[in-house]
Amino acid sequence: MQLSHLALAAAVPALVAAVPAKRDTIASGLIFAPPSDGPTVQSVNGNGMNNGTLKNGPTVTGKAFDRIIQIWLENTDAATAFSTPAFMDLAKQGISLTSSYGVTHPSEPNYLAAVTGDFFGLADDSFNHVPTNITSVFDLLDEKAISWTCYQENLPTDGYTGFNYTQKAYINGSATWTYYVRKHNPCAMLDGVSGNATRRERNRNFNDLAADVNGNAVPQWTFITPNMVNDGHDTSPAFLSNWTDFFLVPLLNNTNFNTNRTLIVLTFDEDEDYTVNNRIATILLGGAVPKELVGTSDPTYYTHYSLLSTVELNWGLKHLGRGDVNKTMANVLSFVAEKTGYQNMNVSEADRPQTNLTGVAPGPLSATYYTNFYAPPNANVTGPGGQGVLILPGMNMSQILTANTPTVNLTATGAKRPYGTDPYAPASTSTTAATSSPSGAAAPSLRVAGAGLGSLAAAGLAVVGAAMFTLL
Repeated sequence: MQLSHLALAAAVPALVAAVPAKRDTIASGLIFAPPSDGPTVQSVNGNGMNNGTLKNGPTVTGKAFDRIIQIWLENTDAATAFSTPAFMDLAKQGISLTSSYGVTHPSEPNYLAAVTGDFFGLADDSFNHVPTNITSVFDLLDEKAISWTCYQENLPTDGYTGFNYTQKAYINGSATWTYYVRKHNPCAMLDGVSGNATRRERNRNFNDLAADVNGNAVPQWTFITPNMVNDGHDTSPAFLSNWTDFFLVPLLNNTNFNTNRTLIVLTFDEDEDYTVNNRIATILLGGAVPKELVGTSDPTYYTHYSLLSTVELNWGLKHLGRGDVNKTMANVLSFVAEKTGYQNMNVSEADRPQTNLTGVAPGPLSATYYTNFYAPPNANVTGPGGQGVLILPGMNMSQILTANTPTVNLTATGAKRPYGTDPYAPASTSTTAATSSPSGAAAPSLRVAGAGLGSLAAAGLAVVGAAMFTLL
């Protein structure tokens, strides 16, 4: 039996719910100030003025929607988020998902899981990149010629792969602020995007978003991340509520953004309290929400994987063979399931996995239970889209994760993470504490998964058994 993407180590409870997320106390007292004159207006505060709108192909019709836009906010308990003025107002215009969950802590593994169906053992917000032969939702979408993009506020240039970006603080102008962070950008984490000249241009900033809305060029699959103050990470629920009013409310009335076939998902990466099971506030908005469901709530159990399964069902896509086909964790959005005749699982609260765990899963991005990248654990099932799994060239399907897969404690041995530096960074660009690759160098051994653990053992690293991990 293969080990799932949420393998848990009951034998190491000290790593469970390690440290609750806390907001930056310096910024928590900041008062919201608009970064521009509106969400469709470019601003020097946003870096990198736009030099052209996206070129998308013909719209591919979906079963329940033709466009899905995800907007991710940060680190807020569900009850707190739902009680903010913006969420209370927006709840009247959409469907409130009252049993929606992140899949782990902290932020970065949730963003990664949202596009790959796995967080590969990642348990922190360090610099990480994922090899080109590891499939993502972008591969599924490209197979059907469905357009996509990530819009990241304060991203300095299209396709930027750096660890973060710091600039003059536009709110008070008296200091600098790290507004953009890679850990909130799923497009930047994937070599299949950053290493592809065409794809990396779809890693864009909010000035590009303004131009794309005005040019009616917003793609069919869109991921939007505000900066570190506007998403509430460094500020407060009141701050993110004001930003939501500034940004989203006008766009709901803009037909270049929100058509009668657009689904908008306003959600969070994780809750703030690591001691409870990671419930997050999520509201479904947009013209694709059935009128009879506006102002209602949906108690179905969902996780970030549910948006992958919903997209696969909507467009009849192949699947990733990971969390997107985990029957427990990947219920399709109910209104889409009902429209298409898809059968969701009724997951009682007692049967819901512990998604507040961190640092207990093995994988290639774990510092303490490192393994090779592994083949999709659910490669032999039919996905929500009625299709099989997508496998890219270079994937060794015999390399699987099991309860007996050996792991390496990189931290204990002082070894660097194999996927912890930027293979696309110029030599002059510092993206993390570790040194970056030479200019133009690709470090191919890091971009294609499959190096054996035997080479690590030969180098003197401690290889330990993984039998402590239980199967899900």
